[in-house]
Amino acid sequence: MELVEVRDKRSEEDFIHFPVELYRNEKAWIRPLDKDIKAIFDPSKNKNYRNGEATRWVLKNDKGQVIGRIAAFIIKKVAEAQEQPTGGVGFFECVDDQKAAFMLFDASKKWLEERGMEAMDGPINFGDRNNWWGLLVDGYTEPNYQMPYNFAYYQALFEAYGFKEYFKQFTYKRPVGKEVGFNDRFYDKANMTLNDPDYEFRHITKSEFKKSHLYFLKVYNEAWAGHSGVKAMTEAQARNTFNQLKPIADVQLIWFAFYKGEPVAFFISIPELNQLYKHLNGQWNLWSKLKFLFMLKTGACKKALGIVFGVVPTHQKKGVEGGLVVSFVNNMAWKEGFHYKDIEMNWIGDFNPKMMRVVEQIGSEIAKTHITYRKLFDETKEFKRAPAI
Repeated sequence: MELVEVRDKRSEEDFIHFPVELYRNEKAWIRPLDKDIKAIFDPSKNKNYRNGEATRWVLKNDKGQVIGRIAAFIIKKVAEAQEQPTGGVGFFECVDDQKAAFMLFDASKKWLEERGMEAMDGPINFGDRNNWWGLLVDGYTEPNYQMPYNFAYYQALFEAYGFKEYFKQFTYKRPVGKEVGFNDRFYDKANMTLNDPDYEFRHITKSEFKKSHLYFLKVYNEAWAGHSGVKAMTEAQARNTFNQLKPIADVQLIWFAFYKGEPVAFFISIPELNQLYKHLNGQWNLWSKLKFLFMLKTGACKKALGIVFGVVPTHQKKGVEGGLVVSFVNNMAWKEGFHYKDIEMNWIGDFNPKMMRVVEQIGSEIAKTHITYRKLFDETKEFKRAPAI
């Protein structure tokens, strides 16, 4: 076998196209957009290169055929915040061959050790946690946009190499139709706010979208800033976030709670884009863009993805969470013509039991489980799971 570092266009194409061959008979796999994968390893597009570095390899057999790939990377601020400096590996794909997998893991470990790392997490992303994070171990259904899908045998390969479970990630799902309601206690709590004239629950309007980032900013900074190391968001960052959402946003899925006219909570969902991208075969050219926009505008997407939820502390435990959900269901999801049939939530780590309880209270069940692993290079050191928050 030959390990080839990705340094030119040919090796990059091998890295991009290997999964297409590997998963050719796997019906649930959805090919990512080529441009999304390439952007992660483009210093002009990925800001993490300012404070880190990355490399990639493809593995070939004696016939010159690609049989595996992997990426290794360091984000210095993240690495230095750990008890032992920790890098990452990701975008691992491999045939069912332990020797091949171990060659890929060994190359990553060596590269990280040369840069002072004492552990590696994987499979993770060279970037934000909400994308390309974790190994799928249960729920082999179609993956959500920019979330991993892999064969079941990958788990044995990671664990045989010495990776240990750092935390589990749960993707919750519930239908939006009337077949799943809520228990009486949930309704009673929600009605505390639904029947209070000072509260208003609604989705934003199209004309309101241009200022909705200000609603979001106020709630986000009160609800999340300072929580488990989350930094306050600037107005420019909030505006940029909503500008990125604008081409795909459906205002029916962007719900806010207002108290005396001031935003106090939100539940933001978007169309689950992989339901459309799966028809594009990884391409993003003029024809695929037109096809995507047509499907988006004609309601071809039947699944929504919940991406962020928040309630300002002074309005928590007052039924606001329930008010948001029940108002959405009663006033939107159960209306004739609402074309979304299911909603899945952005993953929640098992280190966050409070948020797990929130989504379970609204009738959601675990649909997919991923695991983020950690491998300590010095195995005599004590292994610790991710701390609960």
